Amino acid sequence: MTGPVRVGVIGCAGIAVRRMLPAFAASPDIEIAAVASRDPAKARQVAERFGCRPVHGYGELLELDDIQAVYVPLPAALHAQWTEAALNTGRHVLAEKPLSADRHRTGELLELAGARRLVLMENVMFVHHHRHRAVQRLADDGAIGELRAFHAAFTIPPLPDGDIRYDPELGGGALADVGIYPLRAALHFLGPELDVIGARLVQGAGRQVETSGAALLSAPGPVTAQITFGMEHAYRSSYELWGSEGSITVDRAFTPPADHVPVIGLHRGGKTEEIRLEPHDQVAATVAAFAAAVRTGTLPDACDTLRQAELLDAIRRSAAHGKPIGTG
Repeated sequence: MTGPVRVGVIGCAGIAVRRMLPAFAASPDIEIAAVASRDPAKARQVAERFGCRPVHGYGELLELDDIQAVYVPLPAALHAQWTEAALNTGRHVLAEKPLSADRHRTGELLELAGARRLVLMENVMFVHHHRHRAVQRLADDGAIGELRAFHAAFTIPPLPDGDIRYDPELGGGALADVGIYPLRAALHFLGPELDVIGARLVQGAGRQVETSGAALLSAPGPVTAQITFGMEHAYRSSYELWGSEGSITVDRAFTPPADHVPVIGLHRGGKTEEIRLEPHDQVAATVAAFAAAVRTGTLPDACDTLRQAELLDAIRRSAAHGKPIGTG
């Protein structure tokens, strides 16, 4: 495939307008072809800003014949429906997280994409930031000895009462929204053989969804992982790897601004070393990875996406039953 990838955007969600559409517009490998909304005025407003075609209705966008890929930033409960619809029309898809509400549906979508030789990427952006590769190299090189434990947290302050993340019908809840980050970080560093030992989900006063939670996971050997998440908390975005001889700490781990100077804390021998890296735009890096996959016809490895869905399901079941849940 030559030339930029022509992308259609299904929905005018905040993340699309604030982060992804500007990144698409700045990328030499992407051309924004159209933006769809159920509100024609909103579609016109966003399309005018980004110099593309406004479309009234999501299905109507998929009827256009000049779109090669689709970005799906809709509420979580709608991701699977419109991802499947886009795949069935032969479009590559970049979809917001989570890809679907359960592991079986996620597996079906990944199988459909693979069968049709289409790129299906879940938009977990932090894994494309170069800081985490640097952390992995330190751990692999024995900087903290043998790994013993992994802790990660992502919590955010309370949202406005009408926010869709408080709406169970739209797939709301802390686990799917902010819990994915520390869980994916554990998966990223510890590998797919994680298992859920126990979990708790807490429903805030007056809410219909869980607003906080935690989970304990095991990895092969002596390693345990603990994740904490919530959306009615003081802000925290961090992870820590503890080893037999030291530890590595990372703050502002999951959603750093493009101009943020990444810092890795290396603690060993009673001393702390701050390793500073060049700023890195993880949104632009994600867009570049998606465009490269589409242009080269290289299908992304879907193992982490599927394993993440399985672990999310296991956390829900463990919290509901109050006991360890297998994911095999």
